[in-house]
Amino acid sequence: MTRIIDSHCHIYPEKIAHKAVIAIDDFYGGISGHHHDGTTETLIESGKEAGITHFVVHSVATTPHQVSSINHFIEDAVEKSGGAFTGLGALHPESETPEEDFKQILDLGLCGVKLHPDIQQFQADSTKAFRLYEMIEDSGLPVLVHAGDSRYDYSNPDRIAHILKSFPRLKLVAAHLGGYSVWEEAVLKLSDFPNVWVDTSSSFPFLEPERAGEIIREFGTDKVMFGTDYPLWVQTPDLEYMKALDLTDEEEERIYWANCAELYNMEF
Repeated sequence: MTRIIDSHCHIYPEKIAHKAVIAIDDFYGGISGHHHDGTTETLIESGKEAGITHFVVHSVATTPHQVSSINHFIEDAVEKSGGAFTGLGALHPESETPEEDFKQILDLGLCGVKLHPDIQQFQADSTKAFRLYEMIEDSGLPVLVHAGDSRYDYSNPDRIAHILKSFPRLKLVAAHLGGYSVWEEAVLKLSDFPNVWVDTSSSFPFLEPERAGEIIREFGTDKVMFGTDYPLWVQTPDLEYMKALDLTDEEEERIYWANCAELYNMEF
């Protein structure tokens, strides 16, 4: 196998990257212990050292006024990456111009949307969020949603399930194996939905390989994507962990790149 896609990468402009990484690490209580600097250059360099060949990149709009600048930054990063990046756009449910924001994502050629209810501080199944899902569903683009966190009630599995039921054509990626720090509840409540995908980001350090493998198979190896949550984690340990999951060659191919490539309509 020569192709690996990291499906979950946060990137930041160089001038604010250090501050942004410290803030996100503090938000999670310093869970990683070792992280990268959040720049596109480091992502490509460290990823290539680990054997990763492509990256899905995004950033979170913590306020509505950041949406446009973030989307232009992601589009510019994709353009400059030489084919190494697939970009997701930012939206914010408190924006007064959600239709214009989403049109910008489409006009820039971005391939999906990233939402982080916990950092953006909105309930994932709120009325204002639902107006975003309606547009996204109609477009056919996927939406990557941070899911879970036992400390908060923004994106717990019940809220993600409500979204999936309400928008059955929506392609929703529930990050962190369906629910960061609430994995058992997530797999119980989400794994049967046909319109949910999950990524492996920020999960492996907290799960025994045997249980992680079981969760992956409960969601289905055709619905799981490898992801690291760069810059919170360095890539090589997650790749080493994958070797302990006792996956078949076909299952590894699906998780490492094929599922992601199909979901985001990548061409290689």
